[in-house]
Amino acid sequence: MANDHDDLDPRFGEQGGQLTYGTYLRVPQLLDQQHPKSKPEAHDELLFIVIHQSYELWFKLMLHELTDARDRMLDGQTYLPRVRLNRCKSILDVLVKQVDVIDTMTPQDFLAFRERLAPASGFQSVQFRELEFLSGLKDPGYLNRFRALTEDERDRLRARLDEPSLWDGYLAVLGAVGFETNDADSRLAALRQVAADRDKHGGLWDLAEALIDHDQALSLWRARHVLMAERQIGTKVGTGGSAGGRYLRSRVDLRCYPELWELRSML
Repeated sequence: MANDHDDLDPRFGEQGGQLTYGTYLRVPQLLDQQHPKSKPEAHDELLFIVIHQSYELWFKLMLHELTDARDRMLDGQTYLPRVRLNRCKSILDVLVKQVDVIDTMTPQDFLAFRERLAPASGFQSVQFRELEFLSGLKDPGYLNRFRALTEDERDRLRARLDEPSLWDGYLAVLGAVGFETNDADSRLAALRQVAADRDKHGGLWDLAEALIDHDQALSLWRARHVLMAERQIGTKVGTGGSAGGRYLRSRVDLRCYPELWELRSML
């Protein structure tokens, strides 16, 4: 009788393999990164840590995707940048739903360990600021407001401030096919032409819509985040010293690509 494994591709399966699920994903190291500060340990502190560590992993992936989208647009490409942006929209959809999990924590359960967090705060997420800068919301003031930045983190933020944004990438695509983009009037004229002839400029239109999707998804995540914060702490000051819910609410209406939104009024 033939051995059941004779026809298996030797590259797959566990026979003789050196790599496992755990070693490839570094699962033991990953699961050793959650260290609650409360003593005795507050039950919901592990939930809080896992949620925010998950955010940072998703932010890492989004930076990977959006940097590639920006670089490809600077090279004049339209298809793969749209694919990358669509993937990031799906990630942001997950991040919005992820807030539902933290909403299962009551304000009383949060208060059981909240004081242990100060002055740590989501306000200090370097990767999220990188995402904002890359998306076009560049604010050099954050480098002064973040007092505990490592030199590597400060360098990363400076680099994101100095390098082209996704909007710069889109303008490069417009310029590559002959549109003028030197000022707001010429850019809006170009966008109106793109919108008016989608048979000719379908790739440019679809890419612009992917940028709008990205902008809208960021805004929805900020809006969901502020509701979560207000549900947990009301009007209290944030652990990092920010105005808490009031600060978060002030960020909801930010737009990465205001000219794409303005275009809607001209169609």
